[in-house]
Amino acid sequence: MATYSIKADADADASSCVGEVRPPVTNHVPSIWGDIFSNYSSFDDQEREKCKEAIEELKEEARDMLKAKTTPLNQLILIDTIERLGLAYLFETEIECKLKQIKHDDDDLLHCSDLFTTALGFRLLRQHRHHISCDVFIKFIDKDGMFGEGDVEGMLSLYEAAHVRFNDERILQEAADFTRHYLSSRETELESHLKDRVKRALEHPFHRDIPIVYARFFISIYEKDPSRNELLLKIAKLNFNFLQKLYRKELSQLSRWRNEFDLKSKLPYARDRLVEGYMWCVGYHFEPQYSYVRIGLAKGLEIVGIMDDTYDNYATLNEAHLFTDILDKWNMDEVYRLPEYMRTVYHFIMSNCQDYERDALKLGKAFATPYFIETVQQLGRAYNQELKWVMERKLPPFEDYVKNSEITSCIFLLFAAIIPGFKSLTQETIDWMKSEPKIAISTGMLGRYSDDIGSHDRESKGGQVLTAIDCYMKQHGVTKQETLSEFARRVEEGWMDVNKEWVQTAFVPREIALQFLNYPRMCDATYNNCNGDAYTDPQMAKSNVVALFIEPIPI
Repeated sequence: MATYSIKADADADASSCVGEVRPPVTNHVPSIWGDIFSNYSSFDDQEREKCKEAIEELKEEARDMLKAKTTPLNQLILIDTIERLGLAYLFETEIECKLKQIKHDDDDLLHCSDLFTTALGFRLLRQHRHHISCDVFIKFIDKDGMFGEGDVEGMLSLYEAAHVRFNDERILQEAADFTRHYLSSRETELESHLKDRVKRALEHPFHRDIPIVYARFFISIYEKDPSRNELLLKIAKLNFNFLQKLYRKELSQLSRWRNEFDLKSKLPYARDRLVEGYMWCVGYHFEPQYSYVRIGLAKGLEIVGIMDDTYDNYATLNEAHLFTDILDKWNMDEVYRLPEYMRTVYHFIMSNCQDYERDALKLGKAFATPYFIETVQQLGRAYNQELKWVMERKLPPFEDYVKNSEITSCIFLLFAAIIPGFKSLTQETIDWMKSEPKIAISTGMLGRYSDDIGSHDRESKGGQVLTAIDCYMKQHGVTKQETLSEFARRVEEGWMDVNKEWVQTAFVPREIALQFLNYPRMCDATYNNCNGDAYTDPQMAKSNVVALFIEPIPI
C-alpha cells in the first residue's frame, strides 16, 4: 500500500482512497535488553530472603527512633530522610501518627519557626494530604513583597515546598521563581552532597520525582553526608537490593509472558518496550506488597502500546474502523473479518482480558472486569478518532482534540488495569472514576501535554502527520514555539491542580489516589521535562533501567 503524504493527499480524491492508505510507518529500534531479564534463579530468591531478614532485624531500632521524644524539627528531618531513602512504607503508621501529632499539638510550629522548618513541615503535611495554608510563609516576605535570601538549606527547603503549591497560591509561585534563581547561582559553590541534592532538585523537584528512582539517587549522596544516620543508610541499601531482586523476578515473569505471544515477529511495527513500560510500574507502586499491581499495569501498558502503534503506525483508516467496531462488539466470532495482523492484536487483548477476569474473580474483584473492558473499547474509539483526523487531514477544534486526549492519555485504562491488586478498591471507587473526577482529568491532560511536547517530532513523522501542536497552531494562529510554551504552561498548571485535588480527595484511599500523583511523575521522567520520549527511545531510559534493575548497591 502507498505511504500517506501531504502531497498525495492534495492530489488524490480523499473520499475514495484515503481509507486504504497506511500512515507513514516509523521503524522503531528493537529492544536493547535482549533476554537479560528472562531468567531468574532460586539463588536470587535466597539472596532476596536474606535481605528481607536483615531488614526485619534492623527495623525495630529505626521504629524506636520515630517513637522517641525529640524536637518537632528533628522528627520532621527524620521523616523526610526516611521518605527520601525509600523506606516510608516500612513505617507508614508511625509517620502518619507523628505528622498528625505535629499538626495538632504544635499548631504554632509552622507560624513561628525558621524558613527551613516551616517549608519542610509545610511540604510534608501537604504531601500527606493535610490541609495547611500557604499563609505560613507571609512572615518571610519583606515590605516590598520580596523573599529575603537565607542559607542554602533554607532556600532548598522553600524551593521543594513551592512545588506542592496550588494554582491560586501566588506567594509560592514567587517562592519557586526566587529560589530557583538563587540555587542556580550558587550550585557550583556547594559541598559535594549538598551540590548533588540541589542539582537534582533543579532538574526534578522531589515532589515530582519517581520515589524509587530518587531513593537510588539519594542513597548514593546520603552516604557522603557527614550528618548521615548509619542505621537508616544500612536499611536503605538492604531494602533497595531486596526490591531490585523482586523487580527482576517480576520482569522475568513478564518477559516469558510476552514471548509466548511472539509479538516481535507478528507485529514488527509495534514497539518492544516491556522493560521501559515496567519502569512505569515501579514508578506507580515500588513497594513489595504491590507485585500484582505492577504486573497488572505492565500488561495494561502492553495493550496500550500495541493498540497505539496499530492505529498510529500501521492500520489503514478502513482497517481501524473495522477493528474498532469488532472491539466494541467484544465478540471473537467476528475476528475472521480482520486482516491477519489485527487478529493477533485482537487475540492478545482478549487473552489479557481473560487473565484479568480470572484474577479479578480470584481476588474478589469480579466487579472490575466490565470496567476494564469498557476502558479498552473506549481507548480504541479514541485512537480511531485520532487516526481519522490525521488521515483525512481535517483538524478538529482544539477543544475536541483535548476531550479526545482525556482518553488517549490512558489514565482510565491504566487505572482499571490495576484494580484487582488493591484490597481497598470497591465498586464505589469505580463509580467515582467514571464520573471523571478533576484529579483524573488534570492528571491525564498533564501527561498528554507532556507527551505532545516530548514526542511531537517523532509523531509528526517529518511533517507528514498532524499533531496536537499543529491543531493548536492553526486554531490560534501562533508559532510552534509559542504553542510549545503554552503546552508547558498547561503542564505546570496541571501539576498545581493535581496538588490541590490530592489534598481535597482524601476520602479516596491513599494507595488508590497515588496513581494520580505518580502518573505525572512518570510523565516528567519519560518525556524528560518535555525534551524527548524515554518510552520510545530506550537509550533515554537506559541509566534508570540499569540503576533499578541491574546494578545492586554495594553494602
